[in-house]
Amino acid sequence: MAELEKKSNRQNKDNLYKSIFLIHIMAYKLIDATEIRNGTVVMIEGEACTVRSYDVSKTGKHGHAKVRMEAIGITDGKKRVLVKPGHERFEVPMIIKKKAQILSISGKKASVMDMESFESFDMPLPEELDEPLSEGDQAEYWDIEGKKIIKRKM
Repeated sequence: MAELEKKSNRQNKDNLYKSIFLIHIMAYKLIDATEIRNGTVVMIEGEACTVRSYDVSKTGKHGHAKVRMEAIGITDGKKRVLVKPGHERFEVPMIIKKKAQILSISGKKASVMDMESFESFDMPLPEELDEPLSEGDQAEYWDIEGKKIIKRKM
């Protein structure tokens, strides 16, 4: 019985360490709401968003500063408007920019190969690209917290 308890304690510790590691991977760093500027990328409602405008207002004698910001989602394009206290902390996501080659296009999906690791995967084709993509083209894609999106043709 004691061996089973030791095993379960070890497994619980391993699971705890794995979850701490995953949490550490998800957020690159934390910043206060008052440190946010135009162009800053923050996580809002689980989505990476670029801040388009912000306004910091101080309230009365004993009040807290409030931050009103408008942000646009990088992956979904939705506009988000928030009002938060100035001491509220936001996660800044890790954005990894990589190059890929388009292997094939079928409908609104593209099969791409990473130029560094030669890993192949499917990604949705964005509609707002300046130049249309075709097979054999190289493109820049962003890996934002595990979500991959094609940003531009190279």
